[in-house]
Amino acid sequence: MDSLDHVPPPPALSELNRSELEVLLVKQFEDISVLKQLVSELREEIARLKGLKGRPNIKPSGMDKGTEAAKLAPKEKRLGRGKVAPRVAIGEEIITIEAPPGSRFKGHEPYLVQDLVISVRATCYQRERWITPDGRLMLAPLPEGIAGHFGPELRRFVLVQYHQGQTTLPRLLAFLRSVGVSISKRQLQRLLTDKQESFVAEAQDVLRAGLETSPFVSVDDTGARHAGKNGFCTQIGNDWFTWFGTRSSKSRLNFLDLLRAGHTDYVLNDAAYRYMRKHSLSAELIDCLSAEPETRFANRTAWLAHLDRLGFTTLNVTPNPIQIATEGALWGSVQSHKFLCDAVVLSDDAGQFNIGRHALCWIHAERLVHKLDTFNERHRIVHRAVQRSIPLTEEVESETQQKGQIVGLS
Repeated sequence: MDSLDHVPPPPALSELNRSELEVLLVKQFEDISVLKQLVSELREEIARLKGLKGRPNIKPSGMDKGTEAAKLAPKEKRLGRGKVAPRVAIGEEIITIEAPPGSRFKGHEPYLVQDLVISVRATCYQRERWITPDGRLMLAPLPEGIAGHFGPELRRFVLVQYHQGQTTLPRLLAFLRSVGVSISKRQLQRLLTDKQESFVAEAQDVLRAGLETSPFVSVDDTGARHAGKNGFCTQIGNDWFTWFGTRSSKSRLNFLDLLRAGHTDYVLNDAAYRYMRKHSLSAELIDCLSAEPETRFANRTAWLAHLDRLGFTTLNVTPNPIQIATEGALWGSVQSHKFLCDAVVLSDDAGQFNIGRHALCWIHAERLVHKLDTFNERHRIVHRAVQRSIPLTEEVESETQQKGQIVGLS
């Protein structure tokens, strides 16, 4: 401090002219930028030393690298191959040999050989056509499973190679042509994108069954890329099922929409009104909604038109009446379809998941404590004491990660 005694104090801002103030402001901006970068680097270093994860770096899918085998760590021990057990029926073929006279037969020595046969089979179905006495044309139906000019096995192979095998479309096209399939790039693209309603319907049925029967569901979201843009993938599930949905937003409106499991209606019922009261929508507006005879709306357009007729769109108050009323109507729709009626939503305390019966887990509670920075010995003693007070042993943590532990009901 003594070395600074000779430094004159900075001049008062009122004594500076405009040009000097601009120079000083630019200098301050530069200093602030450098300090922000330094703080960010220090936070990253603290997170690294504490074993925390840094900011996620969302990248494209990397299908070009998806076919490369993962390299083993230098110290990782390679396991033995073990006994070969084919997962298909094993055929037998007896191989004979000319033995000299007087030899004794000693049975057979098994030698298992596994092989792969990839071949193309093209079938031209000759469908009978008949003209009935009343002039109608009858055409014999195609066999079950045939839809279009590519069979079910080829469709299955294309979907598995692209989605699970991480094979790019050009490589998949080159492979199919090499084995004799006559197919264009546009036809291959259609096999991947067109007429996949059955997959969407199956995933939707899984979600509906899980929300109807589960005593609890764990939820979380993470950054994900879709159609070349950054978005958010939401996970809903438990021991019985797991469902994923990718959207451009991770708001509460988005989460409530996902919980409808494909339904598009908005419902005003007791659950909806309880939600609105809990989130401080005025009693006057709730009475205005409940006084109307119409309580179910087919889609978002019909619901927003209803709010517009009631004058919600002209209000400029806090909280936003349109948002709270819409969230309540979505929650009413979820409850009307018997989803999450008595179930608990288990999350990491993200605000968008705090609906209905909400709970937190010890895993996320301990993570927040672990992230706290300590600057002196007193802080470190208190920090360790709080960590020890959380009943989270390695066995409990492992079990919690697998099954989800419901604690701290609110």
